[in-house]
Amino acid sequence: MKTKRQGEWLEVTVPEKWNEFTIERIMKKEWNVPRKLLHKFRTEKAVTLNNEPRHWKQTKVQTGDALRIRLFEPQEMEVAPTFMEVDVIYEDDHLLVVNKPVGLDTHPNQPDQTDTLVNAVAFYFQMNGIEATPKYVHRLDRDTSGAILFAKHDLAIASLGQQLKDRSIKRTYIAWAHGKVKPNKGEIHEPIGKDRHHPVRRRVSPGGQNAETHYELLDYNSVRKASLLKLQLNTGRTHQIRVHTSFIGHPLLGDVLYGGKSNHEYKQALHAAKLTFIHPFTEEHIECLALPDPSSKLFENKHVQLLASSPKNSGTESH
Repeated sequence: MKTKRQGEWLEVTVPEKWNEFTIERIMKKEWNVPRKLLHKFRTEKAVTLNNEPRHWKQTKVQTGDALRIRLFEPQEMEVAPTFMEVDVIYEDDHLLVVNKPVGLDTHPNQPDQTDTLVNAVAFYFQMNGIEATPKYVHRLDRDTSGAILFAKHDLAIASLGQQLKDRSIKRTYIAWAHGKVKPNKGEIHEPIGKDRHHPVRRRVSPGGQNAETHYELLDYNSVRKASLLKLQLNTGRTHQIRVHTSFIGHPLLGDVLYGGKSNHEYKQALHAAKLTFIHPFTEEHIECLALPDPSSKLFENKHVQLLASSPKNSGTESH
């Protein structure tokens, strides 16, 4: 879909598939704009057709019309910006994908915490003139590295949040697990719930939430006596990969919480290597590869490149 930013407005050239649709249908059915945001757009006349405010229910758009939505009005920063280097994998006017390092919380867990990825991205926004609060679409554990998706405005977070709920955002991980995992491919369907004996740990529990993990053996390292696994989640439960690999007898290297052997160089051998989704406005297929930290003792670039859909990884913009 053809789009372009003009100041605080996004201009969309109406595609043929929207011909004769009402503005209301586009807002509600095609873009799934949340009710609160719909009300804001209506009251502020933040949607125009060919530069004129029009009646949403009565006006039908035509192929080639210019539909404009005011998406980029300045918003107050709601978190404290903190300077940290940010590894940007993909960025456009609507969203940002960054490569989170190990040992960093995704977001503040206490009111006065300012040393998280959200604070770092807030600083990046501030330095680049993006007048908004970064909104994370999903999270990673403190000691898991890799790709995290952020939205830059309210409609982007709503659209991407719906994609996450619909499971159309695909996340692929690589991990080192103790032992030689057999069979080479498999699915783990085990519900996950809280461990009542531990404040943080989760466990496989009949009364837990449905959880589904797909795995594939990529390599076996006889020195480490460990399997390199590619893992994909059909659900997003807390600690899901860590719980499931431990349950089948192959906890992650360094993951002492779930039975892995302690290692002073790393805490858990898990990296969110690939993120794919459909862009909510251009409808392009976006694929982002998060390369491991050059100092990583566990993962190499070649491990991530194994996951690329094509040699050029054409859906990704690198910065």
